[in-house]
Amino acid sequence: MLPAVLAFAAAPEVFRTSAGPLELTPIQHASLMINAGGKILYVDPSQGKYGGMPQADYILITHDHFDHMAPAIVDKLRKPGTVILAPKAAAADVKGCTVISNGETRTIGEFKVEAIPMYNMKPASDGTVYHEKGRGNGYVLTYGGKRFYFSGDTEGTPEMKALKNIDVAFVCMNLPFTMSPLAAAEAVKAFRPAIVYPYHYRGGGVDPQDFVRALAGTGIEVRLRNWYE
Repeated sequence: MLPAVLAFAAAPEVFRTSAGPLELTPIQHASLMINAGGKILYVDPSQGKYGGMPQADYILITHDHFDHMAPAIVDKLRKPGTVILAPKAAAADVKGCTVISNGETRTIGEFKVEAIPMYNMKPASDGTVYHEKGRGNGYVLTYGGKRFYFSGDTEGTPEMKALKNIDVAFVCMNLPFTMSPLAAAEAVKAFRPAIVYPYHYRGGGVDPQDFVRALAGTGIEVRLRNWYE
């Protein structure tokens, strides 16, 4: 049986860690919020509604495309002392960023952040390379011994397939900008997270149920959430 899509994306997912519970709330598309240890962290705050949402202690930005980075929303969520990590291309448009590049690691509070290359390995059919290597970051976020991977916009790169000990992964899929559900499933089979959420799947005729079917029988738990109410 295929898992059902939840009616509301905003219901938090709760994960147990050695540092206490971590709540992860999907917002929209590739935007989400983490609440752990009394700290609020946003990943790619851009899509969705942010009225009444808590101010950020930390913000991670994967790259400078509009559906991942919205300077006005970042300004709305930030407060004095908010730490913002972003690649150089995105940091140019957001005040007060700390630049983090592919392969680098930063520690912010109780969170360890590793920047993972995210890119297209080949041009689209019209010759466009939507995400050049080095321009953006995926992130592995470690908290209380749990490792969370956020792919950003990418294909199933060698760097993704080489990831180790990922507990929870958020993996993109849409065409022509990233990859198909079947290509995403092949990448996930390589690094074998315990739990995977398809996200960033609007557009290109992508059906996340194809991703579910491709991972059936692998032992990898697929969780679907409605990112597009």
